[in-house]
Amino acid sequence: QGDKLVVCDMARREYDCEIISVGESVLLLVTGERESKNEPPYKAVLYQALVKGDKFDSVVQKAVECGACEIVPVLCGRSIVRLTEEECLKKTARWQRIADEASKQCGRGRLVKVSRMMTFDAAAREAAKADVPLFCYEGESATTLRSALEGYGGVPETVSVVIGPEGGFTGEETEKAKSAGLTSVGLGSRILRTETASSFVLACLSYEFEK
Repeated sequence: QGDKLVVCDMARREYDCEIISVGESVLLLVTGERESKNEPPYKAVLYQALVKGDKFDSVVQKAVECGACEIVPVLCGRSIVRLTEEECLKKTARWQRIADEASKQCGRGRLVKVSRMMTFDAAAREAAKADVPLFCYEGESATTLRSALEGYGGVPETVSVVIGPEGGFTGEETEKAKSAGLTSVGLGSRILRTETASSFVLACLSYEFEK
């Protein structure tokens, strides 16, 4: 009783509170409120190819910490993991719990959504709708991530980040991505693991657009 704390409604509002009483329920006095300052000025959706083992757990956790607002598991041609619909539902529920915990741990102003799995074709069509639609491809040498972000000019409202599986994208997927309107970008001279690439790109977005 008497302790002060900050409560977030996970809808981008924070409340300064004081504990009035503690029992079966806790009564708080709201002494002030404001919009959370912990959210990026853009909405980044991560389209992450399924990865083997429990690596997707880490992808979800780190993506939340790095500012993603939504995470979409994607089934690609070279994905090692193949899930049934029932398995996918169970996995998605698990990933959502991990995202919720990560949102609270790192002080996010909103809960990050983990969507149902998409095929690559569906993910490419959805990702192409973003203001900055990034297709992260290890075979891209003409356009770097840095040049793509600097070339936008200003802070975008929406960003999509498409990351492939352990074996990379197939040639057909690469062509479909470009045809859909995604911007193919390289991530530098070093080949990143798929579970590393998502955090790397999201961190670069933060560096470029969070002033």
